[in-house]
Amino acid sequence: MASCTRTVWKVLTGCQLLNLPAHTGVPASRSLPVRTFAAVKAQKKKADAEKEAKKEKRVIDDKYRHKPFGKTAWKPMDDVYILRYYPRTVHSAAEAIDMLKKFQALDFTALSQPIYIDLKLDMKLEKKKKVDPFVSTVHLPHPFKTEMNKVLVFTEDVNQAKLAQENGAVFAGGAELIQPILDDKISADFYVAVPDILPKLVLLKNKLRKKFPKGKRGSVGVDIPKMLQLFKTGHEYLVEDDCYIRTKIAMLDMPSDHIFSNLQTILVDVCSHRPASSGPFIDRAIMTSQTSEAVWFHGNDVLPKPAEDTED
Repeated sequence: MASCTRTVWKVLTGCQLLNLPAHTGVPASRSLPVRTFAAVKAQKKKADAEKEAKKEKRVIDDKYRHKPFGKTAWKPMDDVYILRYYPRTVHSAAEAIDMLKKFQALDFTALSQPIYIDLKLDMKLEKKKKVDPFVSTVHLPHPFKTEMNKVLVFTEDVNQAKLAQENGAVFAGGAELIQPILDDKISADFYVAVPDILPKLVLLKNKLRKKFPKGKRGSVGVDIPKMLQLFKTGHEYLVEDDCYIRTKIAMLDMPSDHIFSNLQTILVDVCSHRPASSGPFIDRAIMTSQTSEAVWFHGNDVLPKPAEDTED
């Protein structure tokens, strides 16, 4: 009996040490151990974290160096060399056009093939602003398309609709054209409209997207023949991926001066979308034909030089 009693007291003593209730009819202490935690470390703001993650690009001035930083020399001495060991050669626009013509002759490729340009633009402005991506249509001095663009005119005036068809519009009408466009029964390359009908065309915004008539693009106005003249034979280009323009400018079998004129017209129109006081707009310019290698050229040199004030 004494051994049983000692066993019971040992069990009761162990329960009290572990703060466990002993089922003996006597309530045990219900105090629980208190655990303290360290203060949570304050997290940095998201903007500060992004600034730390982005490292500023180191700009090295090679002007007075005997060779470019990280390169072997300014120019290769041999006819065969590895391109990455030398700085990239950037040509004038006229030289780039001549090179493309020589590539075609050496490669025995088709003479009638398109020429493309690839521009990278500096869209940044002062005070953390930037130029918004844009779409533009220009008249090239030497058109290279064999077919005219299809233009649809929105107007509810019967006389204006008749005038539009007389000037080459493929379709002309009012709100009755909305549903056929939504159903893909009719379509066009460009859509122009008179100002009065714009509120009725809201349903077409998601369908037409960038082709939706806008005053900034010149596709909204009352001079229907003028708008048709622009968009029937106009060349459209747009800014893609925030800062790139990739567009066709001519055909390789065209005379070199015609290709240069088309190039100059497009670059002048591109630079018109940036304030003049903001500096150069073209960061990088590449020209290529359908089958040739890419040739880098000085895009800003193609722009007309500002006239200097002359003294009498």
